[in-house]
Amino acid sequence: MGRAALPLIIFGAFVAFLIISSAAFIVPETHSAIVLRFGEPKAQYTEAGLRFKMPLAESVTFIDRRNRELDQEEIEIIASDQERLRVDAFARYRIADPQRFYERARSEESGESTLSSIMNQTVRRVLGEVSVEDIVSNERSALMLRIKELLGESAEPFGVEIVDVKIRRADLPPQNSVAVFQRMVTERNQIAARIRAEGGEQALQVRAQAEREATEIRAEANEESEKIRGRADAERNAVFAEAYGADPEFFAFYRSLLAYEKALRDGGDTTILLSPDSEFFRYFNSLEGKR
Repeated sequence: MGRAALPLIIFGAFVAFLIISSAAFIVPETHSAIVLRFGEPKAQYTEAGLRFKMPLAESVTFIDRRNRELDQEEIEIIASDQERLRVDAFARYRIADPQRFYERARSEESGESTLSSIMNQTVRRVLGEVSVEDIVSNERSALMLRIKELLGESAEPFGVEIVDVKIRRADLPPQNSVAVFQRMVTERNQIAARIRAEGGEQALQVRAQAEREATEIRAEANEESEKIRGRADAERNAVFAEAYGADPEFFAFYRSLLAYEKALRDGGDTTILLSPDSEFFRYFNSLEGKR
């Protein structure tokens, strides 16, 4: 009887092995697993390891949870200034909620196609609200951030997280580039001329204000100096008058010495013709001031 039961035992072990092997599955570190029961998701596993499912009734599909690149074909957009622009952009994303992604997209290929369409519309919307100059200038970083925010809002219902959005290239069509750049140069020259004119006007105002203040300061200084000079002349005349009253002869002698010094100073260019017996030389002829 033992030999007769051996095939049954082997068959039973084989069937048990098939059942266990069909029930067990391994979740890789780079993927998430979704357990489907008759095509409908029942559970998801985002951690790597050994997992189990119901044999025959349930199946497993794997979703890559690494950062992925959504590369878009070059598109042509019309900016707010009605200029055409060729734009090459791409995005990086990750599937943050695999079960929701599967429920909405059913496959990675279908989900990526939907995201590509959403990104195309978002890029056209954001870049269509600004001018070509904004797109090709330093505003590009802000525009990429705006695209990322809008694309993230649209992708969130799919369980997708947008990591980054980049505009790889934004070029004008060859037939339009020369005219557009020439117009940009003209606009910049106009802005520079306006700034220079405003600066010149402000400079004139500052210069006029400075000259007015300088004139006022000089006038006040001259007025004060005249007052000081007047007081000094008055004090000098008072001293002279007092000295003249004390000793008129000495005062006359002193004034004559001052006149001699001023008239006969070396380096003078004035020629004076006087008679030897003139009043001017009275102290030359006599120490007593007599002729």
